[in-house]
Amino acid sequence: MQKHPRAWVKLRWPRGQGPCGGDTRSVAQAGRQQPDGSPKDAWDKSSSASRMALLETGKYSQGSVLGSVNPDLASERQTASFSVEKLTAWLDGGAEHTRIRRAVVEAIECDPVFSRENQYFQSQNERYEAAVRKAVHLQKKMHEMGWTEDGPEFKYIYRALSGDVAFLLHRIFMRSISVLGSDKQIAKWIPLASQFQLIGSYAQTELGHGTYLQGLETTAVFDIATQEFILNTPKISAMKWWPGDMGRSATHTVVFAQLYIHGKCYGMHPFIVQIRSLQDHSLCPGIIAGDIGPKMSFEHIDNGYLMLQNVRVPRENMLNKFCEVQPDGTYARRGSQQINYFTMTTVRISLISDEVLIPLMKACTIAVRYSVVRRQSKLKPGEEEAKILDYQTQQEKLLPQLAAAYAFHFINNYLQELFEKGYREVQRKNFDTLPELHAFSSGFKAMVSQYCTSAVEICLRACGGHGYSLLSGLPSLYTKILASCIYEGENTVLLLQAARFLNKCFVAASAGRPVPPSVTYLAAVKPGKCPANKKSDFLSPHIYTEAYQHTAVRLVSSTAAKLQDLIQSGVKKHDAWNQCTVQLVQAAKAHCHYITVKNFAETVEKLKTEAGIQKVMKHLCDLFALHGIFSNAGVFLHDGYISGAQMDMVTASYLDLLAVIRKDAVPLVDAFDFTDKNLNSALGSYDGQVYQRLYEWAQKSPTNTQVNPAYERYLKPLLHNMRSKI
Repeated sequence: MQKHPRAWVKLRWPRGQGPCGGDTRSVAQAGRQQPDGSPKDAWDKSSSASRMALLETGKYSQGSVLGSVNPDLASERQTASFSVEKLTAWLDGGAEHTRIRRAVVEAIECDPVFSRENQYFQSQNERYEAAVRKAVHLQKKMHEMGWTEDGPEFKYIYRALSGDVAFLLHRIFMRSISVLGSDKQIAKWIPLASQFQLIGSYAQTELGHGTYLQGLETTAVFDIATQEFILNTPKISAMKWWPGDMGRSATHTVVFAQLYIHGKCYGMHPFIVQIRSLQDHSLCPGIIAGDIGPKMSFEHIDNGYLMLQNVRVPRENMLNKFCEVQPDGTYARRGSQQINYFTMTTVRISLISDEVLIPLMKACTIAVRYSVVRRQSKLKPGEEEAKILDYQTQQEKLLPQLAAAYAFHFINNYLQELFEKGYREVQRKNFDTLPELHAFSSGFKAMVSQYCTSAVEICLRACGGHGYSLLSGLPSLYTKILASCIYEGENTVLLLQAARFLNKCFVAASAGRPVPPSVTYLAAVKPGKCPANKKSDFLSPHIYTEAYQHTAVRLVSSTAAKLQDLIQSGVKKHDAWNQCTVQLVQAAKAHCHYITVKNFAETVEKLKTEAGIQKVMKHLCDLFALHGIFSNAGVFLHDGYISGAQMDMVTASYLDLLAVIRKDAVPLVDAFDFTDKNLNSALGSYDGQVYQRLYEWAQKSPTNTQVNPAYERYLKPLLHNMRSKI
């Protein structure tokens, strides 16, 4: 692989060749010698002529080693303070996980059907067709490789495909049935879905309602005479809008609708509905469905709309693990009504790792590598132009984003553990953990996606004009991650849901009642002041963690007090809530930020066996924490917990850390272990041959090989007309 040659050495390929023929020389070798075996300085002297020759022969192709690692990039790898390979393994959860992931990546990338080459030049239809082709081929590939959905390889497939595959909502369709369906329903539908005898979608969002699920307007009326539910879209705002795979692909979907029995509404419930024929894929009677049209991103996904006109489904098609409509119309509930939100909780947690964290890691990889290859202006008179990452301003743009990528990787692990614990409890019909799980999935989905979206944009802008090119890979990462702030719950609404949970917990904790372990800190109000006396004190995790805790408690408690004061003054509860929402959002963000910093510090503390890795992770943890204080100074200065003089100490320590982490910036992004094909970036490839790649990839544009359609019709008459007047 080009991305991390030594990573593949243990696998059985011919010497010097990685999967698909990539170079497997070590990083050190790549830095000291050039392709012909000559020393680096000899290559440097003839680099201009050599590179021009390579450029003219068109050797620079996507995903291939271009002949040499850019010396500016190679030198960065030679001075790493830790083992990149060991850090990669630690991030993966162990060397065996790394081996499995790389084997999956190798199998995917060596298969031409999964190629992303020329993707930037494809139309929406071409992207959609390619995504479906990959999804269909993936089933064959999994069988061929012996991969199963329960196997260790499965979770790495989506990353290897970079998400450019259809039928993602098919997984959520299956997940909904597995979580909300009875044993009988699972036995009927899951085998059909697993074998792709049907293609599923998930129809929840409507034109008029998204995050507010109680407001959904689609109806399902139980007909006792026929033992069927009659589903309808009563008005245009009730039309299902946005479900992936629904526009052109899905044959079935889980529809969320308001259940009515004898004229009484029992709230939102899920129903399995067939929308297309399994014979000829035509729409079923009473179904109106199609594609919603062009979007900012996700061109390969056929997001659709759905209208239901007296569509009948059998009584058995209402998912009934936790509630059931009996033949006589009796409604029976088992467990918590919040279980209907559980699927969305699942999606929000998986979204953080798949749709938010990975794009940020990729953006950091691209921007950091480019920033040591790009030289601009002179730091010192008489010297050559400096690497732009040597400028403090560039470091201050990129390195906090790199620290955030690591911080959120660890908070993702924390959330996964919380979810798995909650899921086990739900399986036992214990719903006590659902409020905490729902609040955390909502708050962190909002906080992390918002933070990472800003971070990816910073990475894009830090690459200047070339970052604006689609070929950099950054615009598609940005438009994709931007959507994560909106779908599966709009972020402001989600933060308010988390804030509602925090407010309840604060009131309970203040009254001495038990609260979940994650929020017990709300009862530990410590007025006091920050004890730091010098700038190095702010490199102590307990100092900055206490500052974050103090701020979170202050914002939660002050907002709760304001809310209570308004209600006691005669303001109605809903009006009082609305008057506090800006501060409630701040409180929820502060809580999530505190938990992230605390979790990062605790994760680093457990790393004592790997001194080199622990040291650099400690630097990143410090930087993430101090960046948050530096960037939100007013929040920490507000009540005097941190003084103005102490904020100067924070700033000094923060800026000192930039220079320290800059030395390991390239090895830190290398540890994310993305291959060149996975990054799909002319700026971020492992060898750093940026300008050559930009030139060659530009040649692939159809506009460079097609006849200019505007010439004969417009340009020729214009030019000839002007010439005749001269």
